[in-house]
Amino acid sequence: MDKAELEQRTKRFALRVIRFVSDLPKSKVTNVLGYQLLKSATSIGANYREANRAESRNDFIHKIAIVEKEASETQYWLELLEDTGLGDSPERRWLLQESGELLAIFTASGKTAKARRT
Repeated sequence: MDKAELEQRTKRFALRVIRFVSDLPKSKVTNVLGYQLLKSATSIGANYREANRAESRNDFIHKIAIVEKEASETQYWLELLEDTGLGDSPERRWLLQESGELLAIFTASGKTAKARRT
């Protein structure tokens, strides 16, 4: 998968999260969880685009680390929604799977970039 394809994949993920959060039942709990999920999930793609435009390898490593953190945080919010049974179950499980795959991709990318730094 090349950079452009991964940028599109993160954008599709963000769009699905936006739809998922929009469909959550309205309550204090879902407002907080949905807001946090929305922030972290949409940050994955935005920060990945920034990483692809990094000015140096060290800048790329730093920005990919941010992407990795956002992907991990996204998983956390989705796990809370999963454990509480909130939101559309099949979509929530798909989002959990996809966030896990994205986290693995960005973790590997960061490790590769660090290894090539030396």
